[in-house]
Amino acid sequence: MAQTNNPSVPAQSLPGEPGEPDGVFRPRLVAPPAEPDLPDLSKAGEEFGEELPEGRFLDRERSWLAFNERVLELAEDPTTPLLERAKFLAIFAGNLDEFFMVRVAGLKRRMATGVATRSASGLQPKEVLDLILTRSRELMARHAACFQNDVAPQLAEEGIHVIRWGDLTRQEQERLAILFRQQIFPVLTPLAVDPAHPFPYISGLSLNLAVVVRNPVSGHEHFARVKVPPILSRFLEAGPQRYVPLEDVIAAHLDYLFPGMEVIDHHMFRVTRNEDLEVEEDDAENLLQALEKELMRRRFGPPVRLEVEESIAPRVLNLLMRELKMQNREVYPLPGPLDLTGLFAIAGLDRPELKYAKFIAGTHRDLAEVESASPPDIFAALRERDVLLHHPYDSFSTSVQAFLEQAAADPDVLAIKQTLYRTSGDSPIVDALIDAAEAGKQVLVLVEIKARFDEQANIKWARKLEEAGCHVVYGLVGLKTHSKLSLVVRQEGEVLNRYSHVGTGNYHPKTARVYEDLGLLTADPQVGADLSHLFNRLSGYSRRDAYKRLLVAPRSLREGLIRRIMAEIAHHKAGRPAYVRMKVNSIVDEAVIDALYRASQAGVPVDIWVRGICAVRPGVAGLSDNIRVRSILGRFLEHSRVFVFGGGGESEVWLGSADMMHRNLDRRIEALVRVVNPVHRATLNDLLQTGMADTTSSWHLSADGNWTRHSADAEGRPLTNIQEMLIDARRRRRGPAAAT
Repeated sequence: MAQTNNPSVPAQSLPGEPGEPDGVFRPRLVAPPAEPDLPDLSKAGEEFGEELPEGRFLDRERSWLAFNERVLELAEDPTTPLLERAKFLAIFAGNLDEFFMVRVAGLKRRMATGVATRSASGLQPKEVLDLILTRSRELMARHAACFQNDVAPQLAEEGIHVIRWGDLTRQEQERLAILFRQQIFPVLTPLAVDPAHPFPYISGLSLNLAVVVRNPVSGHEHFARVKVPPILSRFLEAGPQRYVPLEDVIAAHLDYLFPGMEVIDHHMFRVTRNEDLEVEEDDAENLLQALEKELMRRRFGPPVRLEVEESIAPRVLNLLMRELKMQNREVYPLPGPLDLTGLFAIAGLDRPELKYAKFIAGTHRDLAEVESASPPDIFAALRERDVLLHHPYDSFSTSVQAFLEQAAADPDVLAIKQTLYRTSGDSPIVDALIDAAEAGKQVLVLVEIKARFDEQANIKWARKLEEAGCHVVYGLVGLKTHSKLSLVVRQEGEVLNRYSHVGTGNYHPKTARVYEDLGLLTADPQVGADLSHLFNRLSGYSRRDAYKRLLVAPRSLREGLIRRIMAEIAHHKAGRPAYVRMKVNSIVDEAVIDALYRASQAGVPVDIWVRGICAVRPGVAGLSDNIRVRSILGRFLEHSRVFVFGGGGESEVWLGSADMMHRNLDRRIEALVRVVNPVHRATLNDLLQTGMADTTSSWHLSADGNWTRHSADAEGRPLTNIQEMLIDARRRRRGPAAAT
């Protein structure tokens, strides 16, 4: 068993700051807390008897739009650094694109096939669709106004101009005209629409110009479409920090594309299509081939949204709507420029004074070599104690990445087993696994090729891993493997020892710098044995469901959490300390929510820290009086999942990959690991308490589904920003150099 910290040491007051009074760790063997006596769920209904009321769930689609509204509020907030505001505008636009591609498209598809049923919120599908289309229109208008009337003018005051063609000087226009002729014109393809040329296919999310030209000889007018090449820069630099949309440059030179014709009019438009994937099990005898076929089909999904410049001529709009078979409510007139995801490029400008203060994550102190510049010996560190990582405050590259790189290079390591859900294009994780395979180690990699919108990249990496000699598994038919797991088997003397990593985030070095995630590195043999059994299930035919330190979906995770919620009711009735605290990305699952309602009715305090969708109605008299829901958004994407139970005085803490959604609990392989180190348990409990505190800046959810931002106290003083607080803690730990 892994050695852990002294259980008598109290938690530090600041989350993420485990340690002993003199700052020295004294490892000792500590047995994990005994499993609690959990109630029999089959009798839960008899115990409570009373039915829960209808209408107790908030609508998930409206809740998702409320989440994106919170993103928009960060863009609208004048205290957010200016280029970060531009970034949040881009994030909002990208989020809404995916919402239409997946959620709106899925709802429309189910309605068309007659399989849509009343939602858990009690709304009929048509009611949900009407509500979300209306709300989306309001938010898109607000988003455009924020850019046009607020962010763009302030950028201009800082010398960063996002302008239209007519605002350029003559010299700038001449410079861009040369650029057009040399680098843009050769890749453009105008497509005519007439009896000999049917209306062209409009790819999803592409920017397009609808052009009306006239034949000066016959006087006949014709329609043509010009696609804005997505491989070119969205904004072109006309002068020092003066940017013009690419489509404006193309529109100004349409005479090059239609020589001899008169260009009468042109308008920008953009189509969003259904781009969700459906891989039927009957088609999945070869999952890889089935997915590649489905990726091709995705390109031709039906349109679900048409964005147009608000100045578009009615006859052109009518033509687009007729050819694309779209209704009025699916059309969104907006001020140009369309597609503000392009603001990511502006937000990336090298203007540090207009961004969040730079923060460079340091090596976790349990892994750091204080007296040596050499990389830490992670295996030696884990033989001393478990390591609780909190990214991006703790460096991913010197912890998880180093763990796998050291394993790949270590001659005593015999095998590595790894799940990959998403990773970067130049992933050092993939490189380490390839190095390990080429060194003769047994390497098993489960690449989840059904990870939404990363399918093509994952197919590429899966094949590269196979070519290097890795054993690659492409997920399980009917289930996505979303768990974040790594297992290293090492020969140490006469025995084989196992080293494990269980995390809440993807093995993605780039997103690890902006996603808030947790991970546990451990040499505990129970965790290693559990992971061995789980990997055998993923790669073979094992049906083992019993684990010592894991809860695994779809078999035991939902039931395991509900049992623990019910146990808190028993603790409360017996007068013992009882509470439930959760930190998740989303919570929708009705069974879990009903268990939380039961706990609240029994008097158990329930705190839910959620980033995105929340179907819980807090603060309803007689139902959820004891439930509080908070949300925190900021410079880092809150992504970790943590579950804390009072346990009658001996808290029980779990972390892992699972959100409380049907897909996570029923259609994915998810894993939570039980955290047994008492200091780590206290640290995570403190983290959740701090996130829920009234003195922490956050959004509060009310019973009607509305979110209210609380960022200042009654005297107008700013509330604590938990992300900045954790950054400051890491800077103080490492000294002034960390702030550079």
